[in-house]
Amino acid sequence: MASSLTHSAFRLGAFHAGFRTRCASKTPRAFARTSLVVRNEGTGRFIVGGNWKCNGTIASVAELCEGLNAGEIADNVDIVVAPPFLYIDQAVEALDAKRFKVAAQNAWVEYTLQDPTHHYDSDTGAFTGEVSAEMLEDLDVPWVILGHSERRTLLGEDNVTVGKKVAHARYHGLNVIVCVGESLEEREAGKTLEVIFAQLRAVAEEIDDREHSSWGSQVVIAYEPIWAIGTGKVATPEQAQEVHAAIRQWLVDNVSEEVSKATRIQYGGSVNDGNCEDLAKYSDIDGFLVGGASLDAEKFVRICNSSVAHYKAVGRL
Repeated sequence: MASSLTHSAFRLGAFHAGFRTRCASKTPRAFARTSLVVRNEGTGRFIVGGNWKCNGTIASVAELCEGLNAGEIADNVDIVVAPPFLYIDQAVEALDAKRFKVAAQNAWVEYTLQDPTHHYDSDTGAFTGEVSAEMLEDLDVPWVILGHSERRTLLGEDNVTVGKKVAHARYHGLNVIVCVGESLEEREAGKTLEVIFAQLRAVAEEIDDREHSSWGSQVVIAYEPIWAIGTGKVATPEQAQEVHAAIRQWLVDNVSEEVSKATRIQYGGSVNDGNCEDLAKYSDIDGFLVGGASLDAEKFVRICNSSVAHYKAVGRL
């Protein structure tokens, strides 16, 4: 592990210098390691997630689900939607279960700072306002989004907490979309990969430490640059591909090549039906985690259908 991390750190400096140059240029130059990383590109199905965040009413959720069910969607894409907790059961009942899976937007895990290595067998109890992985398991909710930047920044969730949440969710059999990404300040300081690798390391260490927990294809990574979430700004396809490729190479170096190939990496951050196809054409962009556009059934369906552009571009269609 130590030698791999040193190797990653060595590559980091070269990436940062090029990354700053690309950010200032309208025509980003190719990533120096692309030919190396393409060999390890993902092999999983394209996956699109819709994060409804704190939006919706009974009426609007019913209308959205009706619109999604009516949409003509390619059969080569996995689709996961994450309603607010109050509307999970409604979405499960309303959506076509053959085409849509439902996720929670968070799950609780309990640990103490005095003994952060201790794992609890039950997270039910005196935790007002929280929802446990056990409850989601009981409701047959198969997916959960963890580590979203809004929870990291607004609610103070740190890397350790997110790592423990991911490991605990996997322990209970949940599929996880774990979010990583850098702030504008971190990006401009050339710390993009340093920040992302620290976030990934916290997850990998907890999964490795937790009995009956595993990574595999059940953990999806969503790269969401914080500066692009809800701002209308979006990384260029080349910039997104470069970060995705670096994430995949990190998995090779620090987890395994098998996990690297099995892990799907989504891009999130102002993804819409106008830019999704250009992004989807890159080999390491295995799907999207969509915010505002997922509240519009027609737009979300078009984003889901960008899977066709992805498979054509990577020679799998």
